[in-house]
Amino acid sequence: MKTIEFLKQLSEESGVSGYEDNIREILRGHFAPLTDEISVDAMGNLIALKKGAGNKPSRRIMLAGHMDEIGLIVTTLEKGFIRFTQVGGFDVRTLMGREVLVHGRRLLPGVIGCRPPHVLSEKEHEKPVPMDKLFVDTGLSEQQLSNQVRPGDLISIRGKFTELQNGHVSGKAFDDRASVTAMACCLEHLQNLSHTWDVYAVATVQEEVGLRGAMTSAFGVAPDIGIAIDVGFGKQPGIPEALYTVELGKGPALCMGPNIHPRIFETLRTTARQHEIPFQTEICTGGTGTDANAIQLTREGIPTALLSIPLRSMHTPVEMLQIKDIERTGRLLAHFIAGLSDSFYDDLGWQS
Repeated sequence: MKTIEFLKQLSEESGVSGYEDNIREILRGHFAPLTDEISVDAMGNLIALKKGAGNKPSRRIMLAGHMDEIGLIVTTLEKGFIRFTQVGGFDVRTLMGREVLVHGRRLLPGVIGCRPPHVLSEKEHEKPVPMDKLFVDTGLSEQQLSNQVRPGDLISIRGKFTELQNGHVSGKAFDDRASVTAMACCLEHLQNLSHTWDVYAVATVQEEVGLRGAMTSAFGVAPDIGIAIDVGFGKQPGIPEALYTVELGKGPALCMGPNIHPRIFETLRTTARQHEIPFQTEICTGGTGTDANAIQLTREGIPTALLSIPLRSMHTPVEMLQIKDIERTGRLLAHFIAGLSDSFYDDLGWQS
């Protein structure tokens, strides 16, 4: 697999939260030759199982990266224009002038517009244009639009995948298609490594609207330990150091905090050092806001860790990352899994 080509394919496909069908089918085709079983649960999570070579029943590790992206949804049609609201968390300032795809009776290209600045009041000039003042223009007449689009239809942002300098790339939905790509890298490395634990690589749904896929898939898989893979805030101008940003090109960030089991963190750190894989440390003083939250609190509790791939300009159509950070994340996961012994889980218990 060429990492950059796979990420490009995933990034440029649409898969808004709750409507991840196209992404799921791409991943199904890619994961199938790398795993032993593939299933889709009632929520739409794609669950790929690579069986371990140990004694049966094997211990289970679950890897989770969400495949959904933020998007928009049609609320009303107004004189040939589309009003909309958000699915997931948007900064409205990133929407102005964006190209979109309206998923109506047929796929319609459109652009997000608003009233021109010369008709705005002085007070309106001082603030960002609110979402309820924006509209999608498809170029269709009022009658043509009403025949093609209805309230409840999805709108996805169009984002061109662009290769930049020094191994950097830019595009949309790297949150969290980068992590799904890292899981694919992990599964490829595992083809050449021996492991005794069963590996469940789960592409989760609806993370952007409440960690829903991770919650249900973790309950169904019932893993002994879980590792979520997501993106972390990359260092860039205007972001204070207090947000615990991480640098692009310096490897995945290993999260520390109450959401993370300290023994798994230590083992990941030791594994990275043994295999000379660059890594960083990220501090999360409460919940991480990722699938790791849901996994940790499933059933009676699951020992959990989080790997974060550094990402700039999160939740915009021009997110940026370093391809090597994805590949290093996949390699670290594979070596961690290969190093798991049958007794590892027994050592996770708290000392009384």
